[in-house]
Amino acid sequence: MKIHTKIVGDHVAVLKLEGKLNMVSAPKIRDEIHATVTAGNHKVAIDLTDVDFIDSSGLGALINGLKTARQAGGDLRIACPTAQVRMVLELTNIDRVLKAYENAESAFSD
Repeated sequence: MKIHTKIVGDHVAVLKLEGKLNMVSAPKIRDEIHATVTAGNHKVAIDLTDVDFIDSSGLGALINGLKTARQAGGDLRIACPTAQVRMVLELTNIDRVLKAYENAESAFSD
């Protein structure tokens, strides 16, 4: 799993993930989200364009990140989920909690 972090606005960070979001990579994702929020970027957009697989550990990492961001007064949003990721989000009803946006840069434009 590769993670590219980019600050795109006032307290807004985009984390672009590449690879599989599974039990192996989930701790790294949780740590990166925590570090991003701790650094003052309370709004985190997760770009899933290049994530070709997600499992329950990956979902847990996203939910944990959502909790971390919200406790800091911000939010976590996802963007560009692939077909496999979207299917898992829908099957688990996580798509009701984590609404998908067309692109990460505009996830916090509201």
